[in-house]
Parts: sequence; structure tokens; C-alpha cells
Amino acid sequence: MVQANQSAGIKIGYLRRAENRNALSRLETPGANDGEAGAQIGVDDDSATGEFLGQSFSLTITRLKPGDDAVAALEALSQQDAHYIIADLPAQDLLRVADSASAAKALIFNIGASDDSLREWDCRANVMHVAPTRSMLADALAQYLIWKQWRKWFLILGSHPEDRLWAEALKHSAARFGATIVEERLFEDKGGARRADSGVTLVQKQIPAFTQNVSAHDVVVAADESAVFADYLPYRAWDARPVAGSAGLVPTSWDPSNEQWGATQLQQRFETKFSRRMTALDMNAWTAARMIGEAASHGAGGDAASTKAFLLSGDFALAAYKGQKLTLRDWNLQLRQPILLSDGRNVVSVSPQEGFMHQFSELDTLGLDRPETKCQLK
Repeated sequence: MVQANQSAGIKIGYLRRAENRNALSRLETPGANDGEAGAQIGVDDDSATGEFLGQSFSLTITRLKPGDDAVAALEALSQQDAHYIIADLPAQDLLRVADSASAAKALIFNIGASDDSLREWDCRANVMHVAPTRSMLADALAQYLIWKQWRKWFLILGSHPEDRLWAEALKHSAARFGATIVEERLFEDKGGARRADSGVTLVQKQIPAFTQNVSAHDVVVAADESAVFADYLPYRAWDARPVAGSAGLVPTSWDPSNEQWGATQLQQRFETKFSRRMTALDMNAWTAARMIGEAASHGAGGDAASTKAFLLSGDFALAAYKGQKLTLRDWNLQLRQPILLSDGRNVVSVSPQEGFMHQFSELDTLGLDRPETKCQLK
């Protein structure tokens, strides 16, 4: 268990299960401080604002190694009076932490787990969700594909559990917005060193064969959270069709190419400090830190209960360089937010798309809405 500390003040803990994140391309391999750097920039922004109010903020980072107990780490942070916890943890760890005795006076901000279950049947009253759900990401992509009149989807899913969850979200979105999945194929992960010279040759032969003889379709949609095959689909599939989902056109909470709505200013500050580009996880962590700072600037930063009450009130709305202010869904504590659609070099579009209406907020066309929720907050 590794810890690092910044200054003193309103204390924020950062709890992370330090595991290698998969990436097929070395250009997409995340930095060792992925997420942590975003939290640090957010705390810097909190302190800059808080200086005028006599407030200061600290960040204590805890990296969990394999075998480390997340609950014990939370207890250690609690003993340091860090009752605001930015958590980049798998769903199982997040639930254990939320249900622990040390979390009774804590407010946890989930920045990494996209599982819809955490906002539905496994929702917790002390966990706020900054990371968008799989259903939000899938709906954001589906809206754009429908807007483009690309209604016939060829779905390819991976063989890992997270791939299947992503595929289920995509299928739900297809049914919700009127797309048809003309065929579904499973790509089995059989391992292999595809980064080797022989691997490139293998992929060039394998992908066209795998995608041959498919019913007429407008777009290939890949569900590959485990990063096994999706990046190999563009330019290699049998039919000349665009790719979306886990490669090609990708829905995300943030993209380093975003320069709209003043985002360039944030991107440049981040790049100057950390000498790399700002990822979606960095942005989720920045957002969580700014939610805490925003509550404090309105006099609600003394404890977790008052902070939560403010964030759920009509007074909370966070400007986050995404074109609309972000607010919380009171039925499951999920942050409403636009979703960027990126091709890896540019932001192609932003959802919700024009024409997808909602009686309360168009942002609620992304993900499970209030009438659909199974969450019962306690």
C-alpha cells in the first residue's frame, strides 16, 4: 500500500486499485498517475477558489497493490480525517468500502466503475457516481448512429465478463432507439502476442475472415472493454463499414482533443503540469474534486452529510468544459453529463443529440431514467 500526501485543509482521499489497464496500442497505454493527476489538478483549483474564503484542500493518494485490503485502506484514510474519498476501484471493492464501518461518515465519489448495477440494485446512499455508466455511453453512441441513419448494426463482443456487460448495454440502446442488430458474433480471447511482427500478419488475415459473410449492415459495433480485438477492426473488416463502440467512434466522458467550451485552458494546464494528455479517468477525478470544492465554497464542506445535501440541491451545477452544467440524479446519485464521441483525434459529436427530448433534462435520455430505476437509496 503506497501513500502520497499534499498540503493540509479539507482532506480528500484518493483510493485506487493499482492494476495494469489493457491497451492494444502503446499510444493508449495510461500513465502511472492516470486519474491521480486529474484529482491533483482539481484540488489545485479548489485551493485557488478556497483561498478567498480561507479554505485549503489536501489530497492523500493510496494505491492498493494486489492483495491489499481496500477496507483497511479506507480506515487508514478515515483516521487521517479524510472523509471525502475519490475511488477508482472495481465494483466489488467499491461495495465493500461503501458498506464498511469507516464509510459511515464518508462520501465516496466513484470515478472508475461504469457498472449499471452500482446505480441500480447495488446502489449505496454514500456513493456518488462521476463515471458514466455503460448504459449512458451506449445511449450516447446509439443516438448518434440513429441520427446518421445507421440503424443496422453488426455487433462483435469479447469473451470477458466486462465485454458482455458492454454488449448488453449496446443491445439495450439499440432496442431503445430503434436500431437493429443484424448479427452478433463472439470474438474469443485466445491470447497471443499480436504486437509482434508475426502478430500483425496474423491479424491482417484473421479479422477479414472473422467478419466475412455478415448480413447487410451500416456499422460494426464492438464491445471489447478488455482491449483484445476492437482496435484491429478499422480498415481490416471484410466490408467497408465504419466501426464504433470500443474502437473507431468511441463514447467517453473526456477526450484529449476536446477544445470546446474553454476546455483548451484546462488541457493546457494539465499538460504543463504532468507532461501528458488528460484522460477520461483524469477528468472524472477532476470533476469529483471540483464537486467537493464547489460544496465547500457554498458553505457545505464541513462534513459528508452537508456536502451531499448541497450536491443534491437545486443550487449545485458544475461547469466542466462540456457545454452544459452537470447535476446529480437524486434517484441513484449518478452525475448527469454530456458524452463525447471521439475518433481518437477529434471530438466528432456530443450526445445527447438534437431531437432526443426529455420532460426534465435531455441529459436524462442517456442511461436509465427515473421510471426505470431499481435503486432504493438507504
